[in-house]
Formats: sequence, structure tokens, C-alpha cells
Amino acid sequence: MFDSLENHLASPLFSPIRIRGLELANRIVMAPMTRGFSPNGVPGPDMAAYYRRRAEGRTGMIITEGVGIDHPSALGQAGLNEADIPRIYGADALAGWRHVVEEVHAAGGKIAPQLWHQGVMRQKGSGPFPDAESMRPSGTWGPFGGHRSIHPDYVAATFAPTRPMSEQDIEDVIDAYVRAAKDAVSIGFDAIALHGAHGYMIDNFLWKETNQRTDQWGGSIENRGRFGAEIVRRIRREIGEDMPIFFRFSQWKQQDYNARLASTPAELEAVLAPLVDAGVDVFDVSNRQLTKPGFDGDPTTLAGWTRKVTGKTTMAVGQVGLNREYYDDRQGNISEMIDNIPEVVNLFKAGEFDLIGVGRALLNDPDWTVKLWSGREQLPYDVENLRKLT
Repeated sequence: MFDSLENHLASPLFSPIRIRGLELANRIVMAPMTRGFSPNGVPGPDMAAYYRRRAEGRTGMIITEGVGIDHPSALGQAGLNEADIPRIYGADALAGWRHVVEEVHAAGGKIAPQLWHQGVMRQKGSGPFPDAESMRPSGTWGPFGGHRSIHPDYVAATFAPTRPMSEQDIEDVIDAYVRAAKDAVSIGFDAIALHGAHGYMIDNFLWKETNQRTDQWGGSIENRGRFGAEIVRRIRREIGEDMPIFFRFSQWKQQDYNARLASTPAELEAVLAPLVDAGVDVFDVSNRQLTKPGFDGDPTTLAGWTRKVTGKTTMAVGQVGLNREYYDDRQGNISEMIDNIPEVVNLFKAGEFDLIGVGRALLNDPDWTVKLWSGREQLPYDVENLRKLT
């Protein structure tokens, strides 16, 4: 990929990796981040050019921003460019994504869509289908008063309980994920990524605060994992054995940054075991700060523990190249570029993860990856770049 790997600090991150039938030239992955530049949910030529620039910048793989699956309550958040969040259903949107994939492939890149249902975070009366009923496993949004940056008006608009999902509701949502995966294969995507984190639908089933069901879909850790596992299992059955499935999970939720799916490594293993059995190939561990220990009393990161207890390929994400979290930016405490690559490389060499997810740094500078290798200076961080399609 590059001329020489000898004596380069970041050289371990530029080694190839194979996951099922997917071959990546390096370990750097563009992490998914919602943008909202797809009018009426349809990605246009500007989106194709945007993702192509990251592929031209030698990023090993791109995971797109969250894309709405074919379910009426999948999307809806007033004030979030809601009409411009991409979807992955309908001839026009699928044609748009096909062009995105073709442009990324023409630049030598790999790309996967992140399939998304907002679950309890979907705001009633918003989105492409404002009359649709929001879907929640047990009707609850989560605990009130948790540490978060969500605007109080949004909390007020979404906190009220709804009816629990019926068996038919659950089947309908699972089927929508499977249709999206099948369409992604037909378009030419290289992998499937599932958003199972941050307080959205799959995470709503995993987290006991939003899943208080007492049937097969709730109660025990194993039952709370059944929904996500069933999605993975059915997708694998439909797409075959060659294409890898990525699964993003997080301890923290938008409802509560201090939330936990697991308080110990043993609990983490129990949470992830159904997903391992169902066929997840890569766990995308969203930890807000990737170097932070996963549990008290041990320096191992959450990604490191995930790799230990699952034996699966693991991707770490959180503040690569930056000194603050994304939510600090939203509160006006703007991040700055820093060189934390030595620490990232040390964790990689210690076996804590196999892939490294880069978010805002790659949004800010499409050539971030090639500049890391060549030693060229990164662009100064400009939070306005996150609001533009550049």
C-alpha cells in the first residue's frame, strides 16, 4: 500500500487483515457518524464524492453514517436535518448508494452501511413517516435525570411511555433489518454494520433500563440479547458466508452516559455471547475514549476485554487524534488535534484491538490516513467541517 513500513511509528496500523471474504489494506476504519446530507433520504453525487475522498486518502475501510432501514419508525428526530438522514430502501435511495459504492471501489476502498433503527430515541411525529407509532421494547425511554447532553426539550418530547412492542412489531423490525442487508449485498457493499449502541433499537433490547420485558425477549441477559442475535442470525442466512457482519455496541447511552450493559468482564461475556453465537465477525466498541479502562481495577480497555471474552476481531473507537469527546464539541468545548497515535499503537501491539475507528479526525481531513503515514501535518481541527460535506 505504501512504499515502506520499516521503522515507522504507525506501521502496525498499516498491516493488512482479512475478515471472511473481506481484505483490508490497513487497520484504519472511518467510523460511522450521522451527518444529514441526503435530501429526502437519498444520497447524491456529493455524498459519493465525500466518501470517495476518504477512500482516496487510503483509509482501509469506510462505515457509513447510520442509514434508516425499511420500517416506518426507524427515523425521526426533529431538528436533526431529519429529512436528510439517508435511508436504504426505495429505488432512488438504493441507486444513490450504488453510486457511492462504485465511487469508493473506484478509489480502491471498501465500504459498509451502518443499518439503523432509532428505537426509543425516535421522536413522535417526526421523520419520513410522522404518523408512525414509535417502537420501544417495553415502552420505556430510560431513566430520567441521567448524565447526558441531550437538550431538555428533546427529552420532554420523547420521555413519555409508549406501549410495549408486540411479537408482530418485533418480527417486522427484524425483517426490515434483513431486507436492508439483502439490498446492501445487491448494491455491492463489502460488509454489513449494525448499530447496536447509544440507546437505539438493538441497544434498547440489550439494556435492562429500556428492556423490562418478561417474555423471551427480556429479563435475563441472555434473553435481552436475543433480539440482536436473531437479526444477525437471519442476516447471515440471507447474505451467505463471505460477507462479514460488524456490530457496534456501547456501555454508555444517550439517555445516560454512565450507563452500563456490563459491570464485570463476566457480565460482558454474557451480554455478547448470543451475538457471538449468532455470527458477529467484528465488534465495534464505542467507548467515547478508547484508552479508558473497561472496568475498575484493570487497565485493559473495553475493546481489549471484548477481544478477550469473545475471541472475535475487535474495533476500538474514541478520540483518535483529538483531545476531547464529540459531546464536548456540542457543548462548545471545542476539541483540538493531538498526537495520541503512540498510545493507540501501543494498545494495538498489546493485542487490545484489531481495527481502529477514526471519526471526527477523518471528517475534518479526508487525507488523515495518508498524512499519518507520510508524516504530513494534519489540518487544524475545525468543528465547522463537521457541518459540511467536504
